Amino acid sequence: MTDPIADMLIRVKNAQMARHETVLIPFSKLKFEIAKIFKKGGWISNFSKNGKKVKKYIEITLRYVDNQPKISDIKRISKPSRRVYIKVDDIKVVRQGFGSMIISTPQGLLTDKEAKTGKLGGEVLCEIY
Repeated sequence: MTDPIADMLIRVKNAQMARHETVLIPFSKLKFEIAKIFKKGGWISNFSKNGKKVKKYIEITLRYVDNQPKISDIKRISKPSRRVYIKVDDIKVVRQGFGSMIISTPQGLLTDKEAKTGKLGGEVLCEIY
């Protein structure tokens, strides 16, 4: 697999479209941090790390509002073939404030709003709305 973050995002997106309650994703620290941001933003209900040693995985419980998926779309912005970096002045609002952008900064993974208040730029991983 060349892009594990894109794999995670597509698994979540496909599970939401198929109306699954949970989705399993192979564990990594970066994916775990992305799941924390999803939880903090209210995009998912819950998540947990399960398994032992090599067989660790993240179990994400998806969130639905009025029988509609909370996540309507996820887009991978920075890819291994094309990295996208953004300065703090260039951070724009995603979907008139209804979406969020996940940015990898020197302070760790932050949402667009947190990066703007912390005056930090970095690599744009994805947009979620």
